[in-house]
Amino acid sequence: MKPASTKSTARARFAVNLRKARLAKGLSQEELGAKAGLHRNYIGSVERNEKNISIDAIERLANALGADVLFLLGKGGE
Repeated sequence: MKPASTKSTARARFAVNLRKARLAKGLSQEELGAKAGLHRNYIGSVERNEKNISIDAIERLANALGADVLFLLGKGGE
């Protein structure tokens, strides 16, 4: 598998912001996955910036975290 890029892309920002929001809520990847209807391995891959996540999955994760989609995508979450 090709390593994820370290340059600051929307996907990379989302990965960082997702992890921070999950940890702030005290959730494991497994717990967040269960709340969002996504597999824990997928959550981990997204947080490591390995997966290109769909807008639908972004919305599911935001709802599960009680966060705004724009917060997870924006620089404000970093």
